[in-house]
This record gives sequence, C-alpha cells and structure tokens, in this order.
Amino acid sequence: MPYIFVDTGAWYALLDEDDANHHAAVKFKDSLPHPLMTSNYIVDEVLTLARNRLSHKVAVEIGQKLWDESSANLIRVTPQDEKKAWEIFVKYRDKAFSFTDCTSFALMERVGITEVFAFDEHFKQYGNFIVLPLG
Repeated sequence: MPYIFVDTGAWYALLDEDDANHHAAVKFKDSLPHPLMTSNYIVDEVLTLARNRLSHKVAVEIGQKLWDESSANLIRVTPQDEKKAWEIFVKYRDKAFSFTDCTSFALMERVGITEVFAFDEHFKQYGNFIVLPLG
C-alpha cells in the first residue's frame, strides 16, 4: 500500500488555524487517497514548533497522536538514512535543506515513498518526489 510522507510544515499547518496553509492542509488531509507516514525526526520538529509557537498542551496532544501512530505510521530514521542524509546535506550546498529534510529524502528513497504532503520548496528542489497538495 502506498503512503504519503508528511513533512513538518504540513503537520504544523494542520495544527495552527492562523497558519497560511491551514485551510489547504485540512482540505487535503480530509481527501487523502493513501495512509500517512512520518519520521521520528519530523515528530521532533513538530513537537518543538508546537511547543514554541502554540502551547505545551497542543504539543502533547499532537505528540500523543504521532507516538501512538493514530495520525500516521511512524518510521524511524536509521543510521544508514543518517549517513545518506549527511551525503545529501554536503552535496546540496546551494540549497537551504535542513538536516531533517535530508533524513526525510533518504528515508523516503529507502522505503520507496514518492509522495509528500509538504508546503515548502525543499522536496521540489531535491526532485524525485511528488509534492502534495498540488497547486
């Protein structure tokens, strides 16, 4: 069964009603054709953003859903993914990829995920993936 990988910005847009992408994120999530997957590195970023920008309560609520996998399947970044991520990070010095972005690229390539729910340009810049929602 194909999965759609969910990036930090998409999770955050779902949480924050004031986020510019909130309505697009909710509409897209409600119409998803495939189950969601995310990584432990993404969970780290989501928890930190939610805690710093929204509240501890919101961070705990989303964290519980992510850790118990009721919102998405959780896949862990492996040491091999980290090594590949480092290679990507070093290679693309002209891009503003975070190391977490690079771990997502490596993980998605490893498990064969081609679609990503994201709002930043990094997945488009890297190539290899279909960034959703389209438009």
